[in-house]
This record gives sequence, structure tokens and C-alpha cells, in this order.
Amino acid sequence: MSDVLVPGALRHGDGKDPSAAPGRSPALLDLGLATAVRCGPQLSSPEGVEAQTCVLIQGADTWARTYYRNATGKSLDAGLSLLGPGGRTTRTRCDTGADDEPATCETPRERSRGGADAYTAVAEFAERGPAGALLLRSGSNSEDADGG
Repeated sequence: MSDVLVPGALRHGDGKDPSAAPGRSPALLDLGLATAVRCGPQLSSPEGVEAQTCVLIQGADTWARTYYRNATGKSLDAGLSLLGPGGRTTRTRCDTGADDEPATCETPRERSRGGADAYTAVAEFAERGPAGALLLRSGSNSEDADGG
């Protein structure tokens, strides 16, 4: 698992520029708010699904993001969950096409109730339908491939 503090990272689509907010001091080097990122390992399934899942904290917001690639040739059922303190869970359905292109899926942001270690993110990718087989489960705190 990796803990990273990335100034201004992952701002794509964030829509937040703290240096533009009235009454706020400019962000460090005008890079924006720092984003703390905790990711599990990159995983892949024999069927062709690859994913890495992360918990992100920026300012007072926490959310989950999964980076994935679907090389199965079929659309999949996929979901991303953010599990937080006090049993709170936020779940999002991810739209996975069959185009074999890298993509992301995010949960809505919520007000942080602790540090990154208080949260866990889990993404699941399965064949379509109620009896679809689970192809890959990726987590933000998964063990490394070497068991570490």
C-alpha cells in the first residue's frame, strides 16, 4: 500500500481552485490543494480486467477512485464503495464499456471524518447480470502481490 501526498495532483475534473477563493491565501506554489492518496496494488484478472483502487483526501473532502481497464471485450457490472468511520458506506455504480481503454470511476465526495487510514475503498468488477461471476476485487488497502 502506498501513502502519497501529491500537491495539486488528481485535480482533473475536481473543479476546485482554492487560490481563486476570496479571502483564502494562495495555495502552495499555486498548485492547488494537496491531495493525500492511499492506493492498493495494481491487480489484474485472467479474464482481462486491471484495476487499482485508492482513497483520496483533499481539504475537508474524502472520496474513492478506481483506475481500471476492461480488456474482456464485454461491458461489465462494476461498483466502487467507500467505507468510512462509524460504518458509513458510499457506493457508486461504474459505467464500464468494452472499449479496452483506461478509465476511472469515483464515489461522490463526502466531508472527512478522519484521516486516509480511517477509510477503505473497494472496487468490484463482474460479468453482467444477477448471476455474473466476480472477475476482480481491488482495494485501497490490499496486500502487496509479494504478501507484504
